[in-house]
Amino acid sequence: MIFADSDIFNALVQWLGHGLFDLAWWQIVLVTLVLTHITIASVTIYLHRHSAHRALDLHPIPAHFFRFWLWLTTGQVTKEWTAIHRKHHAKCEREGDPHSPVVYGIKTVFWKGAELYRAEAKNQETLERYGHNTPNDWIERHVYTGRSALGVSLMLIIDVALFGFAGLSVWAVQMAWIPITAAGIINGIGHWWGYRNFEAQDASTNISPWGIIIGGEELHNNHHTYPTSAKLSVKPYEFDIGWLYISILSKLGLATVKKTPPKAAYGDARPVADEKTLEALIANRYEVMANYARGLRSVVAQEAGKLTDAKVLGAASRWLHRDAEKVPFDAVPELAKARAASPTLDKMVQMREELRQIWLNTHESREQLAADLQAWCKRAEGSGIAALREFSTKLRSVRTRAA
Repeated sequence: MIFADSDIFNALVQWLGHGLFDLAWWQIVLVTLVLTHITIASVTIYLHRHSAHRALDLHPIPAHFFRFWLWLTTGQVTKEWTAIHRKHHAKCEREGDPHSPVVYGIKTVFWKGAELYRAEAKNQETLERYGHNTPNDWIERHVYTGRSALGVSLMLIIDVALFGFAGLSVWAVQMAWIPITAAGIINGIGHWWGYRNFEAQDASTNISPWGIIIGGEELHNNHHTYPTSAKLSVKPYEFDIGWLYISILSKLGLATVKKTPPKAAYGDARPVADEKTLEALIANRYEVMANYARGLRSVVAQEAGKLTDAKVLGAASRWLHRDAEKVPFDAVPELAKARAASPTLDKMVQMREELRQIWLNTHESREQLAADLQAWCKRAEGSGIAALREFSTKLRSVRTRAA
């Protein structure tokens, strides 16, 4: 009873109940969101864009801050994350992809993405093959690597010290934040649902045009299209908060951006497509094909008004601009019906595939590919289809933008 009435006991109870800061509940929620956002920024800027893809160089000060912060809040080892992510790009949606919903199913990746990650982190072959050029200094070898539990345990002590018993909840949210947002949402939903700006070679999607909650990683289709770009937004209406932070670091001399998404330039249309046109086409093929898709959609709208049964185009319209190998098996019959009902659409789809084959024919010489492109433009402009003629004229005006 004497101890219960002591100042020390009362101070201890006060501290456990409220922590050093004695914050209101809404303040604790706000601080938790700030802390988890710093973790997200550390993942997208340091682990993803800097370490895995070398899209930017970081000054040692922010680089080590991010590394230390991730050790505290996730127990993350740079080499492991980097290697697994590089393997994901190398084996994307094929056997060997560490966390593809195409391989494992969306439910498995969404709910058990962190388990898939931990299993792959034990694969020494993955670490040795894909984990090159990651930190290997004294602190990495003796503190960060192999002592992940120490980091997250220290974070637990700090949270309880600052927020009292509520710190347990703060810590739990911090520990769950990356497994849910990165391992579950980005690795899962980002290859399953959303919109696509570009016909990348995989099923990646943009979950939202505003990349804020997950640091810009929501723009996943953009990233898979231009994986070595430090900037993930490409459209005027898209926002990448990670790029905002990188821009600030760059202005402070703490980061050097190495690459951003290519952007096609346009000049006067050349009389005929030549090797310069071919070069610009290949360099900007994703943007060029996105322009083709817009023209194709306008033709779909026009053709729908001509057909007695416009429903035949409805089911197929979302697949007309997709690469043939990316069209689901059950959508193939509907696509065939739409093409049979509209010779104009059939021609547009056929010409799209022929254009794509120009940069896929890597065994052909540069001169032959340029000749193929010239022939393609001639056929397009003589097809009698306005959308094809306009596209071809614009294609002859495309330029490679100077660095």
